[in-house]
Amino acid sequence: MMTPTLQSFIGGRWQGQLPGALLRSAINGRVVAATHTEGLDFGEAVDHARRVGLPALLALDFQERAARLKALAKYLALHKEELYAISAHTGATRADSWVDIEGGAGTLAAYASMGSNELPSGNLVHEGPAMPLGKKGGFAGSHILVPRGGLAVHINAFNFPVWGLLEKFAPAFLAGMPCIGKPATATSYLTEAAVRLMHRSGLLPEGSLQLVIGSTGDLLERLDGRDLVTFTGSADTAALLRVHPNIVRHSIPFNAEADSLNCAILAPDVTPDDEEFDLFVKEVAREMTAKAGQKCTAIRRAIVPRQHLQAVAERLKARLTKVVVGDPALEGVRMGALASHAQRSDVAERVAQLMAGCELVFGQRDGFAPQGEGVENGAFFAPTLLACDKPFSVDAVHDIEAFGPVSTLMAYDGVDEALALAARGKGSLVATLVTRDTRTAARMVPAIAMLHGRVHILEREAAVESTGHGSPLPMLKHGGPGRAGGGEELGGLRAVKHYLQRAAVQGSPSMLAAVTGEHVRGARVQEGDVHPFRRHFEDLQIGESLLTHRRTVTEADLVNFGGISGDYFYMHFDDIAARESSFGQRIAHGYFVLSAAAGLFVSPGEGPVLANYGLDTLRFVKPVAIGDTIRARLTAKRKTDRNKTDAQGIGQGVVTWDVEVSNQHDELVASYDILTLVQKRG
Repeated sequence: MMTPTLQSFIGGRWQGQLPGALLRSAINGRVVAATHTEGLDFGEAVDHARRVGLPALLALDFQERAARLKALAKYLALHKEELYAISAHTGATRADSWVDIEGGAGTLAAYASMGSNELPSGNLVHEGPAMPLGKKGGFAGSHILVPRGGLAVHINAFNFPVWGLLEKFAPAFLAGMPCIGKPATATSYLTEAAVRLMHRSGLLPEGSLQLVIGSTGDLLERLDGRDLVTFTGSADTAALLRVHPNIVRHSIPFNAEADSLNCAILAPDVTPDDEEFDLFVKEVAREMTAKAGQKCTAIRRAIVPRQHLQAVAERLKARLTKVVVGDPALEGVRMGALASHAQRSDVAERVAQLMAGCELVFGQRDGFAPQGEGVENGAFFAPTLLACDKPFSVDAVHDIEAFGPVSTLMAYDGVDEALALAARGKGSLVATLVTRDTRTAARMVPAIAMLHGRVHILEREAAVESTGHGSPLPMLKHGGPGRAGGGEELGGLRAVKHYLQRAAVQGSPSMLAAVTGEHVRGARVQEGDVHPFRRHFEDLQIGESLLTHRRTVTEADLVNFGGISGDYFYMHFDDIAARESSFGQRIAHGYFVLSAAAGLFVSPGEGPVLANYGLDTLRFVKPVAIGDTIRARLTAKRKTDRNKTDAQGIGQGVVTWDVEVSNQHDELVASYDILTLVQKRG
């Protein structure tokens, strides 16, 4: 059988025919694929991204790109078994591959949902509210986010060939930025298969995703200030790329997510008889064996009270003894191989360096025998647990990372020592704190957070649903300070904003409204004969407004609202106490003011407004007293077409309305946004 030659996808076509470096199965050493030897024209790649990819992406808006991501996630999930079959060559078990393959598709789906729910129609995000910059209301300022107009280069590590690509691609695609992905060579055969699937789906606009197999050549030299580079891998390589002359020359944003010496701390309040003690042991063992320890988030340093060091070591050893290592195709195998033979050699070298200051608790000597045919030619490495009795005296345990199934136990005396040991990692992606005591968590977490991008607090209550120490989630930041690279990925819409350009905009409220596509207070409004609630989604214009008639608040209103709501707060009913308060008199319920305002501006008859979808930014600015007269101004602020239809196939959109409630002195008493679901004409 011929060895398949991997191809790069550049300029809208698959390139590369001549076989180059051979890539071997981590399980049995057999050749899986070969890289191609032909060089790539990175000028063509950059030109294709700018000339074809960027216009194609920006022809869609945030909502439409979110819909593409959702469909792409479903497509990958439908064809996941094709990727699982290839992933087996990387040494990953089915559970390991689930994180990579289905976790990658899940990240696409998560960003699709965030984009659909939180981003506007169009390609501009208004980071409001606008703020007045003058005394007369004619000059204001705000911030906008717009697509950068460049391309993103994503350089990824070998350990997550699918998720590593997709967790960067999803927010960049949503932001309208074409991507060039460069996977690590060792497992690039799996990334290539995933990219082929993505293009086969027909969902990617042309030029939105290109793939580089092999060297990036002069790619970085062809970028400019519109572009962006992200990197996942070693801290040493991140440091080199960060000072690439062209990146420095053009101030190109560079985001690094580097391997780090993450830790788990067993707090002093936990004893061997506590459930949390076993949770700690289980978490360390899981992080040692999942993906054979090849995770940038894996626990490298397990920091435990000195009096419990031996007990933790014994329980970990007992758990690791039960781990069956071998070919993941065999039933019962729980840990596979390292991704390559080169990786196995690297881990062995680093373990030897660590052993100079540590004691071996568990390792190859303890009956290591991988299961399966041909595994003697694989890249297997024994789960290796070390112990360091004097961690403040051994620099290596805080400086050297063995990127495999390796962890070191470290003894501490007192909370301050535990925190000092955690800090010796010089910046990490994640730390886990196992504690029963809320006071301990309140004391330790702020100190841990100084040098960790994420802090995972584990105890029996959280353990029921905890996703674990080593699982980055799309809605939470992934990254860390110092050694970990100083970058941020994921974190919900934070990641999308990394790929957008922020600008301050100044001008009249009317000009700001025109630029942002949102009504800005102080801008000109349109008042007509038709109530805004009577207009279908397509017909409604931003700035359409209704100024209501007036209503005087009476004592009967307060009594009736208290009876209906059950709210008999003294400020509304106790005349003496109210007069002695800072208000000097009884005041109306804030929610009565909202209800009364709704009564003033709603159009009660049947129409295109279907439902109240929510309420945002509510502020009660001034109290409303008995005898005050209120009125409301309702203005169409923002329209979001989420491209959805109801059961009858009639389209719907979300309209955000700006509401200002004022009193008889034209003073603002309440301010908020309401969101309504509005029908299209059909």
